[in-house]
Amino acid sequence: MTSTPTARLSDVGVSIWLDDLSRDRITSGSLERLIAERNVVGVTTNPTIFAAALATGTTYDEQIRDLAAAGADVTSAVFEITTDDVARASDIFAEVSRATGGRDGRVSIEVEPGLAHDAAGTAQQARELWAKVDRANAMIKIPATVEGLEAITETIAAGISVNVTLIFSLQRYREVVEAYLAGLEKAKDAGHDLSSIHSVASFFVSRVDSEIDGRLNALGTPEALALKSKAGIANARLAYEAFEELFASDRAQALLAAGATVQRPLWASTGVKDPSLPDTLYVTQLAVAHTVNTMPEKTLEATFDHGDITGDTVSGSYDEAREVLAALEAFGISYDEVTAKLEKEGVEKFIVSWNELLDTVSAALEAAR
Repeated sequence: MTSTPTARLSDVGVSIWLDDLSRDRITSGSLERLIAERNVVGVTTNPTIFAAALATGTTYDEQIRDLAAAGADVTSAVFEITTDDVARASDIFAEVSRATGGRDGRVSIEVEPGLAHDAAGTAQQARELWAKVDRANAMIKIPATVEGLEAITETIAAGISVNVTLIFSLQRYREVVEAYLAGLEKAKDAGHDLSSIHSVASFFVSRVDSEIDGRLNALGTPEALALKSKAGIANARLAYEAFEELFASDRAQALLAAGATVQRPLWASTGVKDPSLPDTLYVTQLAVAHTVNTMPEKTLEATFDHGDITGDTVSGSYDEAREVLAALEAFGISYDEVTAKLEKEGVEKFIVSWNELLDTVSAALEAAR
């Protein structure tokens, strides 16, 4: 296995997490095979993934019949079904978690997207999800909205591991790290074991390119078109530069000395949207230590099959990345406007998926009754 691209990626220091989960994956042995054969060491979920899982197949039928017989409403049914999947997957990854000291073997579950602008509601549901899943290697996903920042701090302060999702801008990323450090300080004051609290910061990549490439296409000049498919990688590389800077600070170092762990950058949305691009682009160009790459299965298989893993492709690239973002601004493409738009759309898309999930489960409950 040491000669495979996924093994080489792991050797660079990238943790490979699968961006997908379903009951069928759990019961079929798929997750065990991916751990053994594809170097997968974690799983992320979101409302879109759960909506797709519930909409197909029959693997949830028995649980839905039981929930219908018990008189469960749709909200409680979704809570039971999704937390059950995450608990089962966490058990499958328990040995990975033990072997990595909790760094990997993580399975993420997201708070309801409708709570994205409700700090107190997000923090409350994070506690409920954590208690229900009841696995030390679970991770609660909280969106990086302004209100989400407060919820991140409070959730970390309670000793709960957090996957911060929907990060698009460098400024918001810095605020996320600040929220994490503030949470660790509160957790330390409350007597929590800091070494048991883990976090990742999910920086979205391909969505940035999709939005900006559309604007470059509209400009249509050779100079503009030459910048296509460069913004997402440049943005992520500058996030890594910020990661190195922020966790070298005296504040962060004091917490690390007290047992805390760094909040690793996680590259999300790493499946290419443009079919003309190499299908492993957001894997090979973001290979660097202390990161996670969460991949849809198609991207994972492409990486295993033909990913060209040449080592660290991020360190030392920061000046070039800054030049890309500066060139975009010179063409009138506002970085701040783009990232704000993507955050807003990200929340809205997850709300749509959540409503689809509720509709699917509601119909299944009615049919079972």
